[in-house]
Amino acid sequence: MNDHMTDFTINLQQIESLAPRLNQGIQVILVIHGELTIETNSRIYPLKERDVLVINRNQLYQADGSIENRVLILTISDRFMLEQYEEYPYSRFECNSLDIDMGRESMINSIRKLLAELMVSYYRREESYRIELQAYVSQILLILIRRFKQKGSTLERVDTADQRLTQIIDYMEKNYNQAITLETIAQRFYLSSGYLSRYFKNKMGIGFNRFLMKVRLEHSMKDLLYTSESISHIAMNNGFPNTKSFMSYFKEVYKQTPKVYREENQEERIDFIKSYDFDDAMHIIKSPEVLEKLGMFLTDTDESYTNSETQLSELNLDLQQVTKHKINRPMHNLAIGELRELLKEGVRSQILMAKKDLRLENIAIRRLIGGSTFITPVETDEIIATTSPYYNADFALNFLKVHDLSLFVRVDYKEITSDEAAYFKELINFMKHCMNVYGTSYLEKWHFMFYEPSLTAVSGSELKRIYLKLYEALKSLVPAIRVGAFLPFSFEKEKTTNNHTWLVEENVPLDFIGYEANQNEIIDFTELGDDRFSLAEGYIKEKTDKLKRYIRKYGKSKPLSLVSWNTLSGNTRHTNGTFFRGALILKNALELANEVESMGFWINTEQHEKSGKNRQIRMEGLELYHYFNGKRPTYFAMQFLERLTGTIIAQGSSYVMTENDRGYQLILMNINNVNPYYSVEETFLKKLNKDIRVTIAGIKPGDYQIRKRVFDKDRGALYTKWWDLNSAFGMDAEVIDYITETSQPSLELFDEQIAGDWSFYSYMTINAIHFFDIRRAHL
Repeated sequence: MNDHMTDFTINLQQIESLAPRLNQGIQVILVIHGELTIETNSRIYPLKERDVLVINRNQLYQADGSIENRVLILTISDRFMLEQYEEYPYSRFECNSLDIDMGRESMINSIRKLLAELMVSYYRREESYRIELQAYVSQILLILIRRFKQKGSTLERVDTADQRLTQIIDYMEKNYNQAITLETIAQRFYLSSGYLSRYFKNKMGIGFNRFLMKVRLEHSMKDLLYTSESISHIAMNNGFPNTKSFMSYFKEVYKQTPKVYREENQEERIDFIKSYDFDDAMHIIKSPEVLEKLGMFLTDTDESYTNSETQLSELNLDLQQVTKHKINRPMHNLAIGELRELLKEGVRSQILMAKKDLRLENIAIRRLIGGSTFITPVETDEIIATTSPYYNADFALNFLKVHDLSLFVRVDYKEITSDEAAYFKELINFMKHCMNVYGTSYLEKWHFMFYEPSLTAVSGSELKRIYLKLYEALKSLVPAIRVGAFLPFSFEKEKTTNNHTWLVEENVPLDFIGYEANQNEIIDFTELGDDRFSLAEGYIKEKTDKLKRYIRKYGKSKPLSLVSWNTLSGNTRHTNGTFFRGALILKNALELANEVESMGFWINTEQHEKSGKNRQIRMEGLELYHYFNGKRPTYFAMQFLERLTGTIIAQGSSYVMTENDRGYQLILMNINNVNPYYSVEETFLKKLNKDIRVTIAGIKPGDYQIRKRVFDKDRGALYTKWWDLNSAFGMDAEVIDYITETSQPSLELFDEQIAGDWSFYSYMTINAIHFFDIRRAHL
């Protein structure tokens, strides 16, 4: 029944048999109960319960079903589609649940749910049911258009690399039912009629007018065999100038008139179909078996899928033509502030988590000598003092040594020169103590980095003097210890400051060079339309490359330590939290893997902000944790990189694939460098979502288990959970623990039998990361 609705009709039917027919409009079929086999001119679809199939405009089909099946059919009219969607005549929707590619399951589930809601709303007839029906139908159409649309053309078999010819043929296909002539096409494509005639015949092996008649005849055959339209109507609807020309060309091709051909070839079949009226349909819907299945449709859906406008892209990988190379893994330095922070159980537990998941090598600290770690000596009459000034330091160092962690010590110029003699005396005493207690071999793994920022009034000669004194003091005790210096470097000027040129221009001993790279440095966040956001995309890698070229110019080729870096984050705590940037972090880490010896992170927001003075938020580094054990995006992004094993066999700007002893791994990233202020503008961000169709050739045939992990703003982003559970009256440990435990990337599991090319889809929100572990199964 259609309730006098002209845009679409909704029917609950029992279908035993349907004679061949030409579909008008779009039909979306959902089998609720039983079985239904639909045959089109291209394939057979044996549908069972839960299966969804879309039959397109002008598609031939017939059906056979079980006696007790229950089928919901939504038919959307051609008139409505032509009014609402101008590309409708040139499109088809390849949507069926029988052979859906991996990654499309959530979309099929969404269509099932919408169809179930559509049916329930239609038969309940509540006050606003007509508005609800319009909403459900519109959402179904948006999914079909944005996720399942393909170009509809009967001339796709034409194989030509000639772009102009392709455009001409495409135009003829789309407008075959209009008054097309050789002259009008020639004028449209800026050609003379004579040239177009010769050009078309040479390329296609058939004259222009004959080809056009062939296109029109091909379309008319469906009308002739599967409708009851008159011959004159068919001729007019398919672009023939008159009935006589249609009959003449038809007889030339088929050797008989259209009327005779129809009589001899039109198959006679009787439909066996029952469309339930309103009362019967209500009775069926309320039956236990149908209610149970409708309930499953309404609940079996992926709420994370959003039916928003999105970019469509293709990624094709051929593993038969690859160049293999290893995965480089720089050391990771984790900054915690002063060494005494290790006295806190929370800090130690965070370090051990990061050690396990992120492969930590070094703990970065500041103010080793001039800070508050050492205990002030007290007067005593003991011959050997029982209270050591290094009691706290020893507790921290014991912890580090047990867990195979070394120190990366930043030494500031001011720290030394506030009392130079006292500093070096204390440094030498402490180093000797550590040699006695922990052994020289442990200290050989330590790094000391001399630091003075770019804005300084200290002369280069004075900086050089202090650095060399530090270098000689440390090397005299532990010759293999690593001593380097921080080099301020301007991205735009491509050089260091005048006060630091001695580091590259003079023959100064250096074991490594430290530097910083922060995309926020080149952005003015008050200018929302600033073109510099596009410059930020490759800023970190480009600054690293520029620095390498600069030091090579002076004959130096030293290992680089990226002590602090950051992607775009905004300049407020709000934008820093709401702007999800997982893929940006991972992309930069992948790009730097071959360029640096080590890279640094901050342990958590609390320690990071303590390091600054009179600033509410710091943006020069990436934190692994928030104020509690909640993991920030950096943690999970780097964890994905550490999960990557084996040999890299394919890599691009937004993907990397490896092969290992268990099979393959693939990382996909939807990378977007935009103003973080847009993170509060959901409509804008949704347009940056991406639907990627991945096709991989050359995977070894066999059975595989696919483990798919998704990390995006809804699955793993700490701030999203924090915002959802926000309260003006505060949060207790229960809420915080829940946020921490549930802010994790999602995990999905699929079984796949791969033989030949393997295709699947990934729907990715802004800066999302999708990690596929493609494990070979051994049965």
